[in-house]
Amino acid sequence: MATSRITPETNGIRYGLFTAGGMILYFLIASLTGLSERIEFSFLNGVILAVGICMAIVNYKRFRQDRMPYLHGFGTGIITAIVASVVFAFFFILYAGVLNRHIMEGIRAEDLFGFDLSVTIAFLAIILQGAMSGVIISLVAMQYYKSPDHKPITGIE
Repeated sequence: MATSRITPETNGIRYGLFTAGGMILYFLIASLTGLSERIEFSFLNGVILAVGICMAIVNYKRFRQDRMPYLHGFGTGIITAIVASVVFAFFFILYAGVLNRHIMEGIRAEDLFGFDLSVTIAFLAIILQGAMSGVIISLVAMQYYKSPDHKPITGIE
């Protein structure tokens, strides 16, 4: 990808794929060590998501010579989160639905809707959780990374 073509969308997709890779790697390690059954460890995916969003915003801001429009940075973060969540959700369907069907046993309390619907609900929950977290993380990150012309004036002239 040429650096002269970085847009919020291309940057978000690129870092979303990197972030999804980190989330998948963490999930595989957790699965191999038996930690994937403990749902409380899934919050670390949120930490990985936050790091990916911040890296995407910083990269875009650096490309723009530290003069980034607020909505461009906010959009970069949201796109990063959505891409990462969708890729991770598809990976989860492949992993929980095909490769390791045992993984869903620890997640669902009762099998009211059948195995396939439980995987679908998990898929949708991953996307919803990632997208909502991404919006909040992007909003908070942009308070730190916004350009100086967006910051309030501290002195009275």
